[in-house]
Amino acid sequence: MSKSSKPGIKIPVKNGIEQTVRTLLNKALGHSIDALLMPVKVPSKDSYAWILMQDSDVVNDASPMAAGMPVQGAKALKSLTRKGGGSLRVAALMRPCEVRAAIELVKLNQINLENVVLISYDCPGALPLSELSDNFEAAEKKFKVLLSSRCFDSPDVKPVCQFCTGFSMGAADIHIGLADGDTGHLLLISGSPKGKAFLSAAGLNVDEDLSAYKKQVDLILKKKTQKTKEIFQAVQPMVEGLENLAETFSNCIGCHNCQSACPICYCRQCYFDSKESKLEPAYYMEKAEKRGGVSFPHDRVLFHVGRMSHMSLSCVSCGQCTDACPVSIPVAKVFSYVASQTQQAFEYSAGKSVSEAIPLKEFKEDELQKIHEIVKSAESQESPHE
Repeated sequence: MSKSSKPGIKIPVKNGIEQTVRTLLNKALGHSIDALLMPVKVPSKDSYAWILMQDSDVVNDASPMAAGMPVQGAKALKSLTRKGGGSLRVAALMRPCEVRAAIELVKLNQINLENVVLISYDCPGALPLSELSDNFEAAEKKFKVLLSSRCFDSPDVKPVCQFCTGFSMGAADIHIGLADGDTGHLLLISGSPKGKAFLSAAGLNVDEDLSAYKKQVDLILKKKTQKTKEIFQAVQPMVEGLENLAETFSNCIGCHNCQSACPICYCRQCYFDSKESKLEPAYYMEKAEKRGGVSFPHDRVLFHVGRMSHMSLSCVSCGQCTDACPVSIPVAKVFSYVASQTQQAFEYSAGKSVSEAIPLKEFKEDELQKIHEIVKSAESQESPHE
């Protein structure tokens, strides 16, 4: 994050972080952009919805840094741009994990960023949806304290947020830096020529030295990296081996909410919801006779393993799957662990860059050997259970 490649500028915070951001975006409306895509509190004031807005009054009612994530922002952006870039110049303000998901969906031909400016911010995490559902007003107040105090190690945010190493700038065109601890200012960082043009149109010359900011980000990152190791050590025995997987997902009720909430699961119809997955009664009877019984819903482990194999290379650890689970299975921790393994095997980081192809989508000569190594490793882990 050098000064030359990603310059920035500091602007004073007036009436809080969110109001400062709203003022900045309102100034851009009608000039460098035609519309904004941001979360807004629903009329009942107990949740958020993604709204495409052009009216400054709507912008002033928006929640740029929402306390929770009822819908992953990349899913909203996908709905807007799946059939093309359109004629509107849109700025989308999202959490870093939402930006990373959007980048992955670009590679999967689900999002078009031609006329989109992606804006992200140093994220303190998101509160669990269960907490917002229990007491939305109290949850919002708690999150505003985390945001204004620039707290990045709160035990109150979602479990995956507590060890998220992608909390800061990634592939966004503009990033709002909060991690330097300067509560009197926001650091606007240009991440691309598109982002620099956006800031220039607002009369902001990006020439701030980012060395002090980067130092603070690295300190937070070091703590989160250690936290990740601790969490993954606890998760590892939950997922390695078929028996352990079966135990981890034993409470699954087959609702497929995790699939519906996931931004990377973009198929219009999942195989597990198709008629091909619905088997004849004779099959279940035969299986029951061999095993002494069959549990329902059937193939719960196969569903989760199938999802892992389908999307773990693009998993951004946003935690939506756990938020959506009605029986509190730590799906996000499991998928984050598996994703870390598969992405590391292919030296890939989901959502890091649009130009970096998803492994197995574009083959390289050495990838077949890597697949062989992964299969052999899995076989060795299964051998004690045979």
